[in-house]
Amino acid sequence: MLREFKLPDVGEGLTEADIVAWHVKPGDAVEDGQIIVEIETAKAVVELPCPWDGTVARLLAEEGQTVEVGVPIIAVEVGAPDSAERPSVPAPAPAESTAPAESTAPVESTASAGSVPDDEAGAHSVLVGYGVRASSTTRRARKAAAGRPETAEIPTAPEVPVEPPELATEPRAAEPRVAEPGGPAVRALAKPPVRKLAKDLGISLAELAGSGPDGSITRDDVQRAAATGTEVRSAESGNGSRTVSPATTAGEEERIPVRGVRKHMAAAMVSSAFTAPHVTEFLQVDVTETMSALRRVRELPEFAELRVSPLLFVARALLTAVARHPLINSSWDAAAEQIVVKHYVNLGIAVAAERGLIVPNIKRADALPLPELARSLQALAETGRAGKATPADLTGGTITITNVGVFGVDAGTPILTPGETAILAFGQVKDTPWVVDGQLAVRKACTLSLSFDHRIVDGELGSAVLRDVGAMLENPVRMLAWG
Repeated sequence: MLREFKLPDVGEGLTEADIVAWHVKPGDAVEDGQIIVEIETAKAVVELPCPWDGTVARLLAEEGQTVEVGVPIIAVEVGAPDSAERPSVPAPAPAESTAPAESTAPVESTASAGSVPDDEAGAHSVLVGYGVRASSTTRRARKAAAGRPETAEIPTAPEVPVEPPELATEPRAAEPRVAEPGGPAVRALAKPPVRKLAKDLGISLAELAGSGPDGSITRDDVQRAAATGTEVRSAESGNGSRTVSPATTAGEEERIPVRGVRKHMAAAMVSSAFTAPHVTEFLQVDVTETMSALRRVRELPEFAELRVSPLLFVARALLTAVARHPLINSSWDAAAEQIVVKHYVNLGIAVAAERGLIVPNIKRADALPLPELARSLQALAETGRAGKATPADLTGGTITITNVGVFGVDAGTPILTPGETAILAFGQVKDTPWVVDGQLAVRKACTLSLSFDHRIVDGELGSAVLRDVGAMLENPVRMLAWG
């Protein structure tokens, strides 16, 4: 029996994901729990296991394709094969990412009559532990009008695929095809995602020769045309005239698809910047004593095999400041017109990952002893940079630190992580002329930057938090006195 594995909701109500890499191919034997594919959601890269033992019949989505939750992505032959009783399965083109549809192949679905009970089918359509959605397919709500917040996700019926690829009616030539004057237009053979890419890049499919099966145009064909400056149709008037974009030299431009983590990061930063009124304050701090304490801590057996950095002391100082000023660790509930003060700290650390900026957080960081906090910071940084942070790691944060000093930067004006009230930037530590007891000396110094939501935090509170963090870094003993 053929069973289709549908893209599950991997948490937090995400509605779509990109196929990053398949770990199997048609004909491969798979086992229950075996990792078969990597997907990238708006939160992180997630590995999905196969829920059955069997043989891969076909892949229903390509690498790089965006697929909505509930859409089948792979068909698996479960149980003993019986070719005499089972009709052959053609290999259709993957469904368009923005218009999921039921498979048209004669495949016995897990939800079809006479296959398995509905409750068993639902159990196999999503991953165990990630939750089951009320409907198998959802899509994002339509973009809100300017000045109006975006509405919540609304379950809808799958859209009808628009303009499925037409079959070629003539052999494909090696050279670009152009319709004869006065004759009917010849429609290029290309999948809907390729048509969308061509439209976004301003490429005329009629001007391209396809390198795919039956002369179909592929993503590579479109991207190659964009990179080599192929003349493209950008507009066409009623009399058939058209404007042509100027050609560019190969390699002068590069286009990077905005999807997954990077797409989520961009949307989150725009939302934060235009929702919360930001205020940023700066404080230059003499951290000579902190750097001395750091060297002594590294020699303790509790910190053996740990890469202890100044970030550890910055994190502890911020956690202590939060305990002294709880309102800095809160969020704004616009719907209820309330400020929600969090009496726990899920400490976010901004990480520059290959796929974009992410902010995983350490749950209940305020309750961790210093060695455990150091261990958590190291593990968080390693998993974040490797792209292995889970959706759970990336949600629920209450306040954030961004360490811009590792990039050789002194200071910045960080943007709030959505849903949080404050973010602390920690600049590089460097030798700086400093006045000590009336005498000029060379000291280790850095700049702290605190951005906060001015709806919740006024200048007095923001200044008090920044001043306390600076005081503890100037004299680490204060962490013991105030903690």
